[in-house]
Amino acid sequence: MEKEKVSSGNIIDWKVVKRILAFVKPYRGGFYLLIFLTVLLGLLTPLRPLLIQYTLDEDVARGNYWGMVNVMIFVLVLLAVQSGVQYVHTYLSGRIGQYVIRDIRVQLYQHIVKLRLKFFDKTPIGRLVTRTISDVETLADVFSEGLAAMAGDLLQIIFILGFMFFTDWRMALVSLSTIPLMLLSTYVFKEKIKVAFNDVRNAVSNLNSFVQEHLTGMSVVQMFGSEKKEYEKFKEINKEHRDANLRSVLYYSVYYPVAEIIAAMGIGLLVWYGAKGVIHFEQTGITVGTLTAFIMYIQMFFRPIRMIADRYNTLQMGVVSSSRIITLLDDTTDVVKNGTHNPAHVNGQVDFNNVWFAYNDTDYVLKEISLQMKPGETVALVGATGAGKSSIINLLNRFYEINRGEILVDQVNIADFDLAALRKHIGVVLQDVFLFSDTIRNNITLGNADVTDAMIWHAADLVGARKFIERLPGGLDYNVMERGATLSVGQRQLLSFIRAMVYDPKILVLDEATSSVDTETEAMIQEAIAKMMTGRTAIVIAHRLSTIQKANKIIVLEKGEIKERGSHETLLAANGLYAQLHKMQYKEVV
Repeated sequence: MEKEKVSSGNIIDWKVVKRILAFVKPYRGGFYLLIFLTVLLGLLTPLRPLLIQYTLDEDVARGNYWGMVNVMIFVLVLLAVQSGVQYVHTYLSGRIGQYVIRDIRVQLYQHIVKLRLKFFDKTPIGRLVTRTISDVETLADVFSEGLAAMAGDLLQIIFILGFMFFTDWRMALVSLSTIPLMLLSTYVFKEKIKVAFNDVRNAVSNLNSFVQEHLTGMSVVQMFGSEKKEYEKFKEINKEHRDANLRSVLYYSVYYPVAEIIAAMGIGLLVWYGAKGVIHFEQTGITVGTLTAFIMYIQMFFRPIRMIADRYNTLQMGVVSSSRIITLLDDTTDVVKNGTHNPAHVNGQVDFNNVWFAYNDTDYVLKEISLQMKPGETVALVGATGAGKSSIINLLNRFYEINRGEILVDQVNIADFDLAALRKHIGVVLQDVFLFSDTIRNNITLGNADVTDAMIWHAADLVGARKFIERLPGGLDYNVMERGATLSVGQRQLLSFIRAMVYDPKILVLDEATSSVDTETEAMIQEAIAKMMTGRTAIVIAHRLSTIQKANKIIVLEKGEIKERGSHETLLAANGLYAQLHKMQYKEVV
């Protein structure tokens, strides 16, 4: 499994911020209120030391008891107002954040489902799970306790500095004399934690990819006795995750004591200078109230600096996650370009005109494929594994895009079709049947409310699946569990037949549709297939040549090229590649 490496970049990537803020536009009223509350909080916090200074110098010093009481009542009211504003601020930032990440997650998933299968061939599913779940959730933390809180801390620092210099510029300079040390330590911490967190996010993504892939393929792991080897791989990836987290813990454990020492040094210098100024009040004009206010100011000043360093981790997580999300959203290379042609019905004529195709744009798996399928005609594709049979039906459904040539349905290029409309007219039954952990009904309808139970039962009767469904507990409401684990291979295949036929498609594609079933079930399915093909254009891929002898046309593929075409009898008489395959299958070759 390829491990992901992503650079974290700068603390603020304005391009990313601009893109993320675009998601805030629908909630800009609440966002503007949040900005106002942030400014208000920054202003309210430094008022308390100012009031304490006033009551000490004016009321306590002069013995004005009621004046002191009035100021204390005002301070309590101020605290109550500040608490209320803080509550609304916290709730509003969290609420906006949740709405924004909901919109981002929806848009991200909507983007993912529009991507070609080529994208999923080269991207681990676990990595996409990380993008959609973990990275978006990290972005929620940025909105709830990152950007808004950090902006509030910065404003609070600015307002505190303003009050300090307004009160006494000399004491302000003394108080801030340790700031260079604090800024230096914060910068070093920022750089270290940025690298450590980037390692954490990479490790999380790698863990998700590894676990998802190996849980999905657990049968293969156990079949080949690879449990111990895969366990060792997991331990190594998990060790990287642990070590990255431990590095971030180490940086925090060093930074906080250093920050506390620097803050204590600032307070010590302030008390020394301020106490000396109070003793020589006549020369300095420094009062007890001024000294007390500055002690409160300096504590208030260092607290948001430490909080900013703490929140930097959250913000850095958001920057990395946001960058990854935006990168995925902006990757339109594999987005299927949708057409507008949306016919209510199609006749079922299919034409491949000089089609070339490569999965990697260089090694062609299909070369100069030209074939015509008339409405209602059955065309069989045969050939060895890797000959290009499945690639042809993948291209017809636009799961991949051709490199050269054109594919037409009813004389219209499939690229001009609305994608949903094109696939609605093509019923596909694959060899590997995928069922979701859901009811039989939902696995057939796939959430389409237009598909009624009557339509399901009609399709079930057509493929001979009614009896086995009715025997299951709950019938159509029976939960098949993940990948249809509670059903047999044959039953899963029958459900895939129903899923394809319930939409009454005009073009039917059967890719090794009977290769996974027993002989008895195959006979039943062959009878159902004969009914299904009536009045439809059918493209059949089968290794068992006995199932395609009645096809109107048989196309023989070898290494991506059409080598022979014709009916069963014609190809046998030609004694070419098809005849050779036929003899090998029936053991007529000694």
